[in-house]
Amino acid sequence: MQSIRLRILVTCAVVLAAAVGGWQLLPSEEESRATITVGTTDVVTSLDPAGAYDAGSWAMYSNVYQSLLTFKPGGVTPVPDAARDCDFVGVTLKTFQCELRDDLTFANGRKITGEDVKYSFERMLRIKTDVGPQPLFSTLKNVTARGQTVTFNLRTRDATFPQKVATGAGSIVDRSQYPDQSLREGESVDGSGPYVLKAYEPGVRARLVPNPKYKGALTKTGGPVLIRYFEGSDQLAEAWKAGQLDVTHRQLPAKLIAGLDPGDSGMRVSVADTAEIRNLVFNVRPGSPMAKKAVRQAVAWVIDRPKVVTSVYHATVQPLYSLIPQGTLGHTNPFFDAYPKPSAKEARELLDDAGIQTPVSFTLVHRADSGPAQEAAELRRQLEATKLFKVKVVAEDWKVFQKGYGAGKYDAYTIGWIPDFPDPDNFTQPLVGKDSTLRSGYESRTVDQLIASTQQYGERPRATEDFKSIQREIANDVPLVPLWQKKDYVLSSGDISGAQYLSDGTGVWRLWELGWI
Repeated sequence: MQSIRLRILVTCAVVLAAAVGGWQLLPSEEESRATITVGTTDVVTSLDPAGAYDAGSWAMYSNVYQSLLTFKPGGVTPVPDAARDCDFVGVTLKTFQCELRDDLTFANGRKITGEDVKYSFERMLRIKTDVGPQPLFSTLKNVTARGQTVTFNLRTRDATFPQKVATGAGSIVDRSQYPDQSLREGESVDGSGPYVLKAYEPGVRARLVPNPKYKGALTKTGGPVLIRYFEGSDQLAEAWKAGQLDVTHRQLPAKLIAGLDPGDSGMRVSVADTAEIRNLVFNVRPGSPMAKKAVRQAVAWVIDRPKVVTSVYHATVQPLYSLIPQGTLGHTNPFFDAYPKPSAKEARELLDDAGIQTPVSFTLVHRADSGPAQEAAELRRQLEATKLFKVKVVAEDWKVFQKGYGAGKYDAYTIGWIPDFPDPDNFTQPLVGKDSTLRSGYESRTVDQLIASTQQYGERPRATEDFKSIQREIANDVPLVPLWQKKDYVLSSGDISGAQYLSDGTGVWRLWELGWI
């Protein structure tokens, strides 16, 4: 997300030895001139789609892998990609069937069959990693393949199933190259997406080139792209200001975004309303200081969202008082209704009535970066100002952070959430449903029943009342506290086109839309 352009040809003739992650970069002179450099702070947790459920990994998946279905920019209904067509069989919404295209091959030349699709889904559910995408498919019972016909049999009605298939969780892998019981190791990929991963150095860079064998929803693919990964937003900002990047996306410092000059002719700024949110999540397991509901409710009474928004994020985000964000079907503001104004008095009365000794001590963990660090410091300041809480703040590297909350090691932690598809189900089942991806230990039979009820309606507005009920339950149980909702910012140099289509706030990262003017 940034400007001043020195064309640094990072793709000039360079060879780095295998000792630095196997990175080898020997593009042609023509490719070197055409390469677009994109900077991001998002991290790729795993190149194996069975092993990650995060923005950085799914951004990669949407370019190097292919799903049966996909989303067009701004679209809410998935369209065929690897499939010729897909639809529910009958009216029960319990059998979903896809016919695979006949002309598909992986980038390595091997023909794609229905067995590869079946294998990809069953393998993901079988491996079931702590930070994997399997919570999305809680309704999936089994998959069958006959020739190019793939049939998904569901345990219960699920009108959102096609949208889930269109996400990174539906990535099709080569069954001859990916082990069935464990994640694939190494830095290579065998997919059929619009790009081929030519070189990869974890946490540093990735070079993608167009896949000439791609067949699917896209009528054209883009040019070569170099992705540079940065440890934090400050480092990304420095690279942008130094002219080392053509495009930046996620996450520039809020202060820099707030100070952007729309009149800067050397820079293009694309801003989109999104459903990206951030929550303060609690470990509700027995033994955790946050196991008692009264403690969590007391925190909800204390948090001053507007203060976080202005002091930490310079008003580039807006306060959020619900599990489901604004602009999404079924959104309400139950946290505002239940905890309308920060009140230490209300929090103290709650804790006293529950016989809880104060101050309540707990650890708050965040990803190591300047924005989350400032946010955690402000939350600690607010909580400790009441004399009701004693908060220890800890910063962790992203992969350590993921493993930690996945294993239930943290009392509380802050984390962002980008929806995978445009439906409120993506803020309920994965976040507060049984075996949720947040790994908070929260379970509620009432919430699970309501989630199942919302999934039965093909006409989604009919699920509105159930979504409202879910949000009220969460505001009462407080397994998490919604903090804020943000816009999506993409910055590009003046000679780059297509940056406005790079992201629409979902997991699809459309690198193929980028080009030179």
